[in-house]
Amino acid sequence: MAKTRLASLDNPIETAVLVVINEDEADDLVVEEELEGLCEAAGVEPLTVVRQRLDRPYKGTFIGSGKVEEVAVLAKDLKADVVLIDGEVSGMQQRNLEEAFQTRVVDRTQLILDIFARRARTREGMLQVELAQLTYMMPKLMSVYTKFERQKGGIGMRGPGETKLETDRRMVRDRISKLKEDIVDVKRVRDQQRASRRKHPFPFASIVGYTSAGKSTLMNRLAGTDLLADAMPFATLDPTTRKIDLPDGYALFLTDTVGFIRNLPTHLVAAFQSTLEEVTHSDFVLHLVDVSAPAWDVQRDAVMDTLKILGAEDKPMITVFNKIDAIDDPTVRRELVAEFPNAVAISATTGEGLNDLLNAIKRQVQDLLGAVKALVPYSESGLVQECYNFGRVLKVDYRDDGIYIEAELVKEMRGLLAKYVL
Repeated sequence: MAKTRLASLDNPIETAVLVVINEDEADDLVVEEELEGLCEAAGVEPLTVVRQRLDRPYKGTFIGSGKVEEVAVLAKDLKADVVLIDGEVSGMQQRNLEEAFQTRVVDRTQLILDIFARRARTREGMLQVELAQLTYMMPKLMSVYTKFERQKGGIGMRGPGETKLETDRRMVRDRISKLKEDIVDVKRVRDQQRASRRKHPFPFASIVGYTSAGKSTLMNRLAGTDLLADAMPFATLDPTTRKIDLPDGYALFLTDTVGFIRNLPTHLVAAFQSTLEEVTHSDFVLHLVDVSAPAWDVQRDAVMDTLKILGAEDKPMITVFNKIDAIDDPTVRRELVAEFPNAVAISATTGEGLNDLLNAIKRQVQDLLGAVKALVPYSESGLVQECYNFGRVLKVDYRDDGIYIEAELVKEMRGLLAKYVL
């Protein structure tokens, strides 16, 4: 059932008829709630929901002719500002539907892009959103011209239509090229920042998870940050990295990343490549799963699919079942942790289970560290201090021929001590 909200004069809200597309009846509630959540994030009020079961879209109108007529009547009667299609609609399909509905048609990808545009705050985020929008729009440019204007060649068929189309396409292509160049520059800065952090060789980890799983809340809890922790989809677009202190003197760099979603548009994955690279450069991953969600297993699988696209599916992983404060039965919590390898159950909001998570992270960090015994010359005594700063020192003995040290260190730090190893 669609949610109802009233728009104020100061904050007008667009109204929409939602067309939900899914083949499996078991996914009905999940798909509908997710689309309504996206609407809320985009400032859209759902008026009603129409469902179409499809194994493949219709070529001309995406949905069947009967549904087209049904939606057209509803859009007119309810005076909807827009019809939202929960799928990726081609330019031809969009044009045909808009003619039938006599109102704007927006598909799932456009809706997500609109949310991203609202949430982008940094220059990198804005560049990536604009690139995704233009890349998505480029194939659809043809649909804004009438059939006559798009005719190629022939007497009486040449004119301003084709010229205008080619001009617009060239402008979009030029803008896309410029955005890619700008993003390369931003990526260069991000790579420099990442390399700078690697000079202080702590292990790296990234928090990944479905949108609204609680990643920013967990980051705030672990790092004492004040990131926006909003239940709406895609509250966080720009990654944030902080140093996290762990039990027994261990530490790591932790990055909060943009939330994933079912059927994440390929345009977004490509445009946000430089941001998502934070995951690929991590030593391991914290996969946050919202167990209060009715279909958390579907959300978990969607995240794993995206990690596969990024080439990060084989990274060491801690599965973090979040929001256990919403589960009354403690047996369910224990079963979740027992079923999945290297898993913990927490509530990022209340702090329950946080010690279990910190110890799990510490064990993962320990797996990345290697034991070193070295005799460091006094002329290189700064290396010993770096072992304190960027590893875990177990023993130090100041001898006549140098400083004897036993420590657990990451690979980069072990490399610096290699020539002094005993």
